[in-house]
Amino acid sequence: MIETPDYRALLETALEEARTGLAEGGIPIGAALYHADGRLLGCGHNRRVQENDPSVHGETDAFRKAGRQRRYRDTIMVTTLAPCWYCSGLVRQFNIGTVVVGESFNFRGGIDWLRDSGVEVIDLNDTRCIDLLGDWIAANPEVWNEDIGED
Repeated sequence: MIETPDYRALLETALEEARTGLAEGGIPIGAALYHADGRLLGCGHNRRVQENDPSVHGETDAFRKAGRQRRYRDTIMVTTLAPCWYCSGLVRQFNIGTVVVGESFNFRGGIDWLRDSGVEVIDLNDTRCIDLLGDWIAANPEVWNEDIGED
């Protein structure tokens, strides 16, 4: 039997990615895809601003960097922010079994839909994640609204 990983420890990778994105002038959202046994498969961050590419969200970046996996049911997507509908669709399409969310205070995304679809969602309500993105949103509301598809 696989032991449950320390989700707060896994969040550190995603949080470091978010900080990297912020240092690059982008939106501070990071993610990491882990195997249920705790092995890091890939990590990334939102690079929409840096690459002028609206499809490079933190979760999609981590997913791409993880490369092909035989199956995803035994993987954990760790993200500093609740996944948007686009990234929630990625989780459902590939049957990622668990999503660990650093916070859903600044943006709730699709976590209720994921739960209703049978995905285990763990919301850590991490104040570092809340403050990092909240401060950024306050300073960059136009870019944030573009990121989440708001007018």
